[in-house]
Amino acid sequence: MSQYDYDLFVVGAGSGGVRAGRMSAGFGARVGMCEDMRVGGTCVMRGCVPKKLLVYGAHFHEEIEDARAYGWNVDAKSATLDWPHLIAKKDAELQRLEGVYHSILGNAGVELLNGRGKLIDAHTIEVASDTDRKTVTAEKILITTGGWPSMPDIPGIEHVITSNEALDLKDLPGRMVIVGGGYIAVEFAGVFNGAGVEVTEIIRAPNILRGFDEDVRNHLRAEMEKKGITIRSETVIDSIERTAGGYTLTVNGGEVLETDLVMYATGRTPKTDNLGLEDVGIEIDRARAIVVDDHYQTSVENIYALGDVTNRVNLTPVALAEGMALANSLYNNTPTTMDYDFIPSAVFSHPPIGSVGLTEEQAQKEMGPIDVYVSTFKPMKHTLSGRDEKGLMKLIVEQKTDRVVGLHMVGPDTPEIAQGFAVAMKAGATKAHFDATVGIHPTAAEELVTMREKTR
Repeated sequence: MSQYDYDLFVVGAGSGGVRAGRMSAGFGARVGMCEDMRVGGTCVMRGCVPKKLLVYGAHFHEEIEDARAYGWNVDAKSATLDWPHLIAKKDAELQRLEGVYHSILGNAGVELLNGRGKLIDAHTIEVASDTDRKTVTAEKILITTGGWPSMPDIPGIEHVITSNEALDLKDLPGRMVIVGGGYIAVEFAGVFNGAGVEVTEIIRAPNILRGFDEDVRNHLRAEMEKKGITIRSETVIDSIERTAGGYTLTVNGGEVLETDLVMYATGRTPKTDNLGLEDVGIEIDRARAIVVDDHYQTSVENIYALGDVTNRVNLTPVALAEGMALANSLYNNTPTTMDYDFIPSAVFSHPPIGSVGLTEEQAQKEMGPIDVYVSTFKPMKHTLSGRDEKGLMKLIVEQKTDRVVGLHMVGPDTPEIAQGFAVAMKAGATKAHFDATVGIHPTAAEELVTMREKTR
C-alpha cells in the first residue's frame, strides 16, 4: 500500500486539471482533486463557453437586418433583445455542463473535494472550505489553478466590473466603457455593441490586439468602428468616480468622460497567491506564473503545473493537450511533450478572427525572406444585404521552403476555416499545395487557395 492518500492530487478543476486527472485515473492512478469554485474552470464557467453564447445572441440583430434584403418581411427597428432571457438560458447551459464535468470525474474514479487547496509541504495539501478543513497527502501534486482578471491600482477601481461580472449582468447599460485592447476586450465590445449598448473602448496603446498580425489589427479595428464602437487609442484612465447617474472617468490628466458602466479587460494574472507555493520552494516568475520544464515539472521534483497558471500559451485546448501529455508521461509509460508550433486560435469579435502560425512581423524575424499574400473582399452574403463589411485573408510563405508559416483571417466563419487549415500547416503544407487544391465555390475559404499574386 502507498504511504499517500493519492498517487496524484490536482489543485484546480479547470479544463487542464480535469483532463489530467481523469486520464491519469483511467491509467490506474488514484486521483484526488479540489476546487473552491465551479467545476469546469475559466473556459466553461467564466470564459469561452458563456462568452460564445453571448456572441451568438448579440449577433442576431445583424441577421435580422440582413434578412430584409433577402425578402423576409421583418421590422429590424422593432426587434428587441430580452437580455435577462439570454442570461438565463446561458446559466442553464452552464449548469448542465457543470453536471457533465462532475459525471466525467465521478465515472473516471476521481475523488472531488470542495475547497481551496494549499500546499503544506511537497506531499501534503490542506483543502479548506467554509464548512470543512481537511489534510490529504499525495505522491505527486498538479497545480492547475488558471488565471484571474488583473486591474490597475487607481482611485475608484472598486467600481468596475471584469469579464467575470460582465457574463452575469442582470440588465444592459445604455453606455459602457471597456478598458483594454486584448481579445477579451474586443470580444465584449462586440457583444455589448450588438446588444444595443453605446460602447467606447479605451486602450493605452496605439492599436488593439497587441501581438496579432498588423493587417488583422487594422482590419478588425476598422470593422468595429463601422459598427459604431468608439476606440480611443493612447488613452489612460487616471481615476473613476461614482455619480448619481453612473460613473465619471478622468483620462489623460484632465479630460472627463461619463458612462453607465465600466469594464476592465486589461489582462489576466496566474492564480498563484495563497497556495503555499513559495513555502514549498516552487519557483515563481515575475508575472507570478509557475516556472515549469518541458514536462510540466516545477522546481520541486514531484510537483507539476500546467495551463494558464504557467502563463505559456493561455488557451483551453492547449491546457487540455498539456493535461493529456502529463497523464501519458506519468501513468501510461509514454513520455510526451507538447508541440506549441502552429496552434490555431480565434477571437470571437464582430467579425471574428481565425489565425494559425506566425504573424508577418514574427516571420520576418524568424524566417528570413518571406512572401505575403493579402486579399480583402466583400463576403457574398453582403452583395445582397448591402452591409458595409469586408473580409480579410492573408498567407505568409517562407521563400526558402515555400512552406505556409502564417494564415490570418477576419470575417464570418473564419475560426471554423482556420481549424481545417491548421491541420495542413501542421503537416508542412506549402504554397504549392495550397495552389494545387481545388477551392469550394462560392465560399470565402476558397480565397486561400486562389491567391496567386504576391502583395509584397
